[in-house]
Amino acid sequence: MSDQKDKLYDKIKEINIASEMKTSFLNYAMSVIVSRALPNAKDGLKPVQRRILYAMHENNMYANTAHKKSARIVGDVMGKYHPHGDSSIYDAMVRMAQPFSYRKTLVDGHGNFGSVDGDGAAAMRYTEARLSKIAGEMVRDLDKNTVPFVDNYDASEKEPAVLPSRYPNLLVNGSTGIAVGMATNIPPHNLGEVIDGLFAYIDNPDISVLELMQYIKGPDFPTGGQILGINGLRQAYETGKGIIAVRAKHEFVETKNRTELIITEIPYMVNKTTLIERIAEVVKNKIIEGISDLRDESSRKGMRIVIELKKDVNPMVTLNNLYKHTQLQTSFGINMIALVDGQPKLLSIKDALIHYLAHQVDIITRRTEFDLEKAEARMHILDALVKALSDVDRVIQIIRDAKTPDVARQGLIDTYAFTDIQARSILTMQLQRLTSLEIDKIYDETNALKLKISEYKDILANEDLKIEIIKNELLEIKQKYDDPRQSEINLYEDLDIDNEDLIPVEDIVVTVTNNGYIKRMNVDEYKLQNRGGVGMSGVKLHEDDYVEHILMTSTHDFHLFFTNKGRVFKLKGYKLPSGSRQSKGVPIVNFLTFQPGEKLASFTSIRNFDEENHYLFFVTKNGIVKRTHISNYQNIRQNGIIALNLKEDDELLVVKSTDGNKHILLGASNGKAIHFHEEDVREIGRTATGVRGMSLDNNDKIVGFAVIDAIEDDILIITEKGYGKRTSIQEYRLQNRGGKGVKTLNVTEKNGKLSTLRKVTNDEDLIVVSDKGITIRMPINQISQTKRATQGVRIISLKGDQKVATIAIVPHQEEIKEEIESAHITQEQMALNPQKPQVQVVELEALASDNETDTDETLEQIKLDLE
Repeated sequence: MSDQKDKLYDKIKEINIASEMKTSFLNYAMSVIVSRALPNAKDGLKPVQRRILYAMHENNMYANTAHKKSARIVGDVMGKYHPHGDSSIYDAMVRMAQPFSYRKTLVDGHGNFGSVDGDGAAAMRYTEARLSKIAGEMVRDLDKNTVPFVDNYDASEKEPAVLPSRYPNLLVNGSTGIAVGMATNIPPHNLGEVIDGLFAYIDNPDISVLELMQYIKGPDFPTGGQILGINGLRQAYETGKGIIAVRAKHEFVETKNRTELIITEIPYMVNKTTLIERIAEVVKNKIIEGISDLRDESSRKGMRIVIELKKDVNPMVTLNNLYKHTQLQTSFGINMIALVDGQPKLLSIKDALIHYLAHQVDIITRRTEFDLEKAEARMHILDALVKALSDVDRVIQIIRDAKTPDVARQGLIDTYAFTDIQARSILTMQLQRLTSLEIDKIYDETNALKLKISEYKDILANEDLKIEIIKNELLEIKQKYDDPRQSEINLYEDLDIDNEDLIPVEDIVVTVTNNGYIKRMNVDEYKLQNRGGVGMSGVKLHEDDYVEHILMTSTHDFHLFFTNKGRVFKLKGYKLPSGSRQSKGVPIVNFLTFQPGEKLASFTSIRNFDEENHYLFFVTKNGIVKRTHISNYQNIRQNGIIALNLKEDDELLVVKSTDGNKHILLGASNGKAIHFHEEDVREIGRTATGVRGMSLDNNDKIVGFAVIDAIEDDILIITEKGYGKRTSIQEYRLQNRGGKGVKTLNVTEKNGKLSTLRKVTNDEDLIVVSDKGITIRMPINQISQTKRATQGVRIISLKGDQKVATIAIVPHQEEIKEEIESAHITQEQMALNPQKPQVQVVELEALASDNETDTDETLEQIKLDLE
């Protein structure tokens, strides 16, 4: 007994468990990678897919034959080639038969093979299948020794290591699979585009990926949809890895007072039932509002998901919210990993074409060698037949004189130096071949075969001929199987769903402070007050900061930010930080990359850059003006571009949009203004300096600029100390540019120098901001209209050394009554402090006396306003 134990112990081997685990896991990983999960770069097939197609080819289950039971096919594949579960084989076969999974189905299924709703296929005993027509191109020439064959799992059968794949199946049908430590996700493409791309590479091997994308425009999913963005697609095609966005296709249908959103195509690999359930869920949870009904009206005619919208709902906002919160938009991560000579490689789109073309060259070479070998073997026989027929009587005599076939065969070999094969072929020749007609056929066949042999040899010796054959055969396949693209490609759509379509179009006020804080607010943030009020705090600021720029604009406009150094930046309105009336905003340097000593000088809004008569008019503090077409500023880099060149002692003051046919009014700090036609300033390039618009003395600067639309326009003048007035544009005579201008304000110590000059109408409101952040809003029609050379009336009461920093002209709002420290005083307040109204009136009377043209009627109107 002990001897037996000793023998058992002798058979035990000690191994390092860590080493064994490492080796075993690597073997398992490589088995999964090579034999299960990844496609071959040559034919685009995984082993199970290749074995299914080969088994059907072996059993002659072609597109022109009857369908055969799926269970029979699965049993053949499992028994001969694929020693795994029958469900894995059947699942692979089902997927190859689904038109919503494969761009070109390889299996022609008969029965229930699943649906886009996620329904599973019927059991294999119920369904039938055969090769599709294009799958015949995958196995074409397989019997001509075009590919190497290897042993199956038990070496009892032979199977192809790869299929001939006479079209680029890897790209046409794509592939998806998860291996150990890596995964592949290759999207399907359009057959015609891939073939065109291959032709382009053949014609120019140095072609770039970007040039290839002119032919292979992008993936072409069998479920259609819309592909967004060029950056992810280009990255994927150049490197093999990238992410693209895929959206559903839709259309809007107006029905009575409602709008219906119809989804006709959904992204690739999205389950329609799950998608509809998700839409219902986000509506139920009020993540998306505005949807009143949801129906699936899909049929054999096509997909149709109906989303009924509520009244007064913005359809595009709802649609884009659906894109954001449901699978109506998905991301497709492209990861083009395939096996190249048994090794997993990450392939660019060009690499995929290179490996496929090399495979086809090998196929043509092997096929031609096979055909040449067959032709030469036949020629060997024909040579003997021709020689025998030329001396047929003697051949017959040799055969008749021989006692056995072996003696006859040897006699022919000895007499004519035939080989054994030639002698046997003569002995087996039928007597009918001795007729003159049959003899002619033999001679014709011999001549034709000589030409074929010569052709085969030329092909083998000439690579260009092989390429030409590949192109001709691919062109034939393209003509036979090509179809229109299913997926639309929108290369220039922003991949971020957080785009302007999700943001309602709203009027906003954009403010920028002297210290560089920017924010956007709704216009409602500024409350309306009567003229003369002390205002309210519009911005929460530090003591040394004040609002310097205000612009009435929209969330969807482009905003051009011009610096005092003459550079320009571009941002959409909705990308600016939102804030309340009391918030100070966000530093503008978070959005714009300023250089040392550079600050914001002006900004304007642009709807689009395509209008023919659309210009930017520039004004500098030294009176230089310039006019440039807006299209010159469409392509602005993130770090800005030069808007105009400035002289060393000059700075950019303001920029306005014009149509090329306006009148221009410039105002200077000395109280003078000049009025000239825009055409006096010729159109020049983006980086040009400009021409003189107004002559100034050494200490004077341009402080105001107005673009005049009509002779009914009024010019608003505001001084440093808060005085202002309206003057008709007709008061300013038209001059030539470059002059000193005319008097627009009687500058005194009381009202201060001219602070700004703007164009206004009676349908607008004025917002005035002091350098301490105090803001007041009032209707323009409350400001008196006077002649040019007057002082004006007080617009805002400024305490201490405050000065007017900037103003904004906005659309008129109805008065909002608020109990604030202003001229609005309730009856209760009057009862408690009966002197206060009188004091207020006295103050206004004093203010009114400052204006030469104020009348008693104006004073009475002010008193009525207070009451």
